[in-house]
Amino acid sequence: MLARIGMYALAVLIGVIYGAVATVGHGQSIRVGEVVLPWGLVLALIGVFALLLGIRLVAGGRWVAAAAGVGIVAIVALLTLPGPGGSVLVTGDLVGTIWAVGPALIAVLVVAWPRLPAPRAAVADGA
Repeated sequence: MLARIGMYALAVLIGVIYGAVATVGHGQSIRVGEVVLPWGLVLALIGVFALLLGIRLVAGGRWVAAAAGVGIVAIVALLTLPGPGGSVLVTGDLVGTIWAVGPALIAVLVVAWPRLPAPRAAVADGA
């Protein structure tokens, strides 16, 4: 019981740390001619998906992945608010809106995805 609680707490902590780092980096972009490519947002969302999927596969269940998702969504929501001086990490543009909503949608997708049945072993005929 205590080990399971520790696993959930660790998952929340990992989610909070990744969410904070990704929130700082999600606004990075590169301009190629007239096109602005938001590579920070793309990498941050791929990282959220990979982290939650990895935790679900390694920990063997939805609840640990859900705990990490709660950590990510909570810190993203907290860092979306303006700071004491009025500065913001998540701006109100399209990239900021996608970052504010994207991790929650990804977390729901990873946690709610059905468990695929394990492949059956082939039965030898004539044995």
